[in-house]
Amino acid sequence: MFTIGDFARHGRVSVRMLRHYDAIGLLRPAHVDPATGYRHYTAAQLARLNRVIALKDLGFTLQQVQDIVEDKVATDEMRGMLRLRRAELETAMAAAAMRLVQVEARLRAIESEGRMPTNDVIIKSLPAVRLAELTATAASFEPGDISPVIGPLYEELFQLLAAAGITPTGPGIAYYEDAPEGDGRISVHAAVQVSAALQDGAFQVLDLPSVDQAATIVHRGPMDTVLPTAQTLAHWIDGNGYQSAGYPREIYLECPENRDDWVTELQAPVARA
Repeated sequence: MFTIGDFARHGRVSVRMLRHYDAIGLLRPAHVDPATGYRHYTAAQLARLNRVIALKDLGFTLQQVQDIVEDKVATDEMRGMLRLRRAELETAMAAAAMRLVQVEARLRAIESEGRMPTNDVIIKSLPAVRLAELTATAASFEPGDISPVIGPLYEELFQLLAAAGITPTGPGIAYYEDAPEGDGRISVHAAVQVSAALQDGAFQVLDLPSVDQAATIVHRGPMDTVLPTAQTLAHWIDGNGYQSAGYPREIYLECPENRDDWVTELQAPVARA
């Protein structure tokens, strides 16, 4: 047998944790000296300890852990619990990865302050285009709010167009407006150029009006990293005597499978200040 200290070292846990597990009946010592009260454990109990720690690290409560290790949970139920927890962890990991991307983009924008190249900005007119589109609402302009909305919109739009026998005639165009609710949310329009007749239905076909003047810049890479490019455009607009005159648009010029190779033109309608 092992003293509680030795068992803690072998199990890579704290003595305090073992005392707590004993107190709640999750892992009782194999023997308690009636005279001294010292706890003793066997090597065979490491198996139960390992299961307890693994389940706890997966995010289960200690009561859930106790029910599982004492076989109070049926196999199918435990399998379902583990799958649900796996899905929760995968979602959390994806969200953390997205936050890291946004932090990196914000850091690059900070590092580029005062030396942002603006010679790639071009003023041009934008012709009217006919679009098929779907619209949904995002919480804000933050990429972390836009991406989960616009991606599924495009997937659904292309499925609907295929079912309707409509073939896109040009690149995808996304544009944004303040949501009708007026609470800071954004209406996200996921669209693609088509030559179909105007219509309302599962998707809408409409004419996006022309723009007399737009400041444009090309962004290379995934849209999750668009912040420095977008702020370069904003600096150019402000520094060259222009002001915003409409909602921004994005033209997806090249969208290969590798998102690092995406080419997107940012278009901001402007007028002289």
